[in-house]
Amino acid sequence: MDQVSELLNELRIDPSTAPREAMLQGRGRLVAAVVVFSAAAAAFWGYRDWHRANSSAVALRQDAAEAGNLAGERASRAVDPDVPLLQASGYIVAVRETTVSAKSIYKVDAMFVQEGQIVRKGQVIARLDDSNARAALDQARAQVRQADAALAAATLAADDARPSYLRHQEELRQGLISAEAFDEAKATYDSTTAAVSVARQNLAVARSALALNRTYEEDTVITAPFSGVVTSTNAQAGDLVSPQFSGGGGICTLVDMSSLEVDVDVSEGFITRVHPGQRAAIVLDAYPSWHIPARVMAIVPSADRSTGTVKVRVSLLQKDSRILPQMGAHVSFLSDVGMTPGPRSGISR
Repeated sequence: MDQVSELLNELRIDPSTAPREAMLQGRGRLVAAVVVFSAAAAAFWGYRDWHRANSSAVALRQDAAEAGNLAGERASRAVDPDVPLLQASGYIVAVRETTVSAKSIYKVDAMFVQEGQIVRKGQVIARLDDSNARAALDQARAQVRQADAALAAATLAADDARPSYLRHQEELRQGLISAEAFDEAKATYDSTTAAVSVARQNLAVARSALALNRTYEEDTVITAPFSGVVTSTNAQAGDLVSPQFSGGGGICTLVDMSSLEVDVDVSEGFITRVHPGQRAAIVLDAYPSWHIPARVMAIVPSADRSTGTVKVRVSLLQKDSRILPQMGAHVSFLSDVGMTPGPRSGISR
């Protein structure tokens, strides 16, 4: 019986030790949870760092690829400087072009040029009716002769009056004549000298009128103001010509073929690709396989707000009789690779 009691006592749980064991078991579970959470957090942060590093490497590879492509593009341009930076269309225009006409209303007597004819500076183009001009010129010549004769007569009268005036002046000093007699001789002499001055001025007026009428006579002979080609004739013998008429009333149109250039309109968004002195190539609509070397002459410092464009003047480096005014042209603006850069001017960018 005592042995049974001892065994039962051994199986009993001491109330004082039960909470301690439960607490130890709870602490174990907490520690295990903390360990698991720490491991998960470490795995998460490690994955994020790895992902960032991998993304940076990919971005670096992309940047390197883009830089390589840009360098390749620049290298290709350096190798081939004839690749156009910009293209624009325009027309062949002449800087020196004029409509030759008369200064006033005249009738054409004769025409000496035809369309397409080459003329030199000073060459006679037409002759106008000069009947009125010749009559006025003859009248002016007669007036000059008359004024010249009047001046001669006045000079002679003054020369004749001068000795008498000097004699009366000496007699007055000696008291041989009265003051009234001297005053009369002086008045006569003064009037003759004044007549000489008036006659001299009349002669100058007559000579000016003669020069003016001579100019009117010369205006009836129409000459070329510069060397060029007659592109159109607007009058024939018997026609009246005058710059006052509507439509110009000109005799002919003269173009200096050595002053041809191309005017193109470049969009404002691309004007920074163009600068004075830049190389260019021109292709005419009439000759699509002919590439004409050119160079940017100037950028007109004004924009057209209705079209949003800026006019660019391009000079032709090759002159040819096939290039005609108002021909359609396409301009390719080229790179300056391999050229010594010069000053750029024309517009502010």
